[in-house]
Amino acid sequence: MVPSHATSTLTSSPSALEAEALGLPVSPPISVLLLPSVNFLSPPSHQTSLEASAERVYSVDVCQKSCLCMHQSVTLIEGRGKIVNPHTVDVNGKLYSARHILVSVGARPYIPDIPGKEYAIDSDVALDLPEKPKKIAIIGGGYIALEFAGIFNGLKSEVHLFFRQRKVLRGFDEEIRDFVSEQMSLRGIELHMEESPEAIVSRMFMFATGRRPNTKNLGLEAVGVRMSKNGAMEVDEYSRTSVPSIWAVGDVTDRLNLTPVALMEGGALAKTLFGNEPTKPDYRAVPSAVFSQPPIGQVGLTEEQAVERYGDIDIFTANFRPLKATLSGLPDRVFMKLVVCARTNKVLGLHMCGDDIPEILQGFAVAVKAGLTKADFDTTVGIHPTSAEELVTMRNPTRKIRSGPSQGKKDPEVKAVTGV
Repeated sequence: MVPSHATSTLTSSPSALEAEALGLPVSPPISVLLLPSVNFLSPPSHQTSLEASAERVYSVDVCQKSCLCMHQSVTLIEGRGKIVNPHTVDVNGKLYSARHILVSVGARPYIPDIPGKEYAIDSDVALDLPEKPKKIAIIGGGYIALEFAGIFNGLKSEVHLFFRQRKVLRGFDEEIRDFVSEQMSLRGIELHMEESPEAIVSRMFMFATGRRPNTKNLGLEAVGVRMSKNGAMEVDEYSRTSVPSIWAVGDVTDRLNLTPVALMEGGALAKTLFGNEPTKPDYRAVPSAVFSQPPIGQVGLTEEQAVERYGDIDIFTANFRPLKATLSGLPDRVFMKLVVCARTNKVLGLHMCGDDIPEILQGFAVAVKAGLTKADFDTTVGIHPTSAEELVTMRNPTRKIRSGPSQGKKDPEVKAVTGV
């Protein structure tokens, strides 16, 4: 689906000579044209009604409008936008000219082209189902697949999760991958590893097999914007495309696809364009969470990445039943892990799985980002009784890895990319 809105910030800009030459309506001078999007694909008619679809789009529109209207310098222009030249966007036959154009259309769910795909649903449609499915098969092993598996399992649906790899969450720490799989199985979710469908012959299959940049029919290629094979907009370290006046942030660039990262990229771009402060997005120690059941939180390097980049590392782990599980008799457990550089004592990574972990992670992510050491953690007084206090009371390493200095690694602060 192409973007349904163009948002403009009104200030001074170049004249719209091209528009006037074409005899089309011309906008007032504009400094930046922002192209966001409502990422909604029409669902299969057998799953939900067109009225429900329209209601969902309308609710998103209302949310966007309320946020935009809080700023007097922002004018909302509703319609279908398409870039017609490096400084001009066509919205429903009217041209809007600007010094800069920012594309932030996000991504859309991807369903493989296999027989019977018309019976499948994606994560958008799953939120509009008229009733709880008694049984559902979810295809995928990433963030969205695990989160929806937990949702439907919590609703008491029979859930089967199919994924191509030997483990879920490719790119995450190996111990976290093992722990969350074990916990999901204990909750009744059936995991089918190294399996992937070749055709769909019945209903209630949900595909969570990734997302693709939402760049079709925007006119990007026609104006010279370089695109990757998967449709992402290629940008430099300042979020500028191959066309100097066109910029892009968020999932449409397929860098680190997280909503808070898109906000960070947008903030950096605003400083670059309007603050006379050229700013690159900072991808070091970006925390992320998977709201599975139980949820996962991580920041920094995995054990595998740390060994590759630093060589000698110490690993601290804790695997325990939280107090509320002990008192209630529930089987829930929590796993926590610190990855520490043996030479500098710096905490390189933090990985956790269990109840309330995303809330715990946000605070500790500041410590990892600031480069604090294991000694800094050890001298911090814990809060009792909490699960979080384990992070400041793990005194003895679970294991020490001594593999010598990593070869050919010039920048040990490279971001830890979490694949799906």
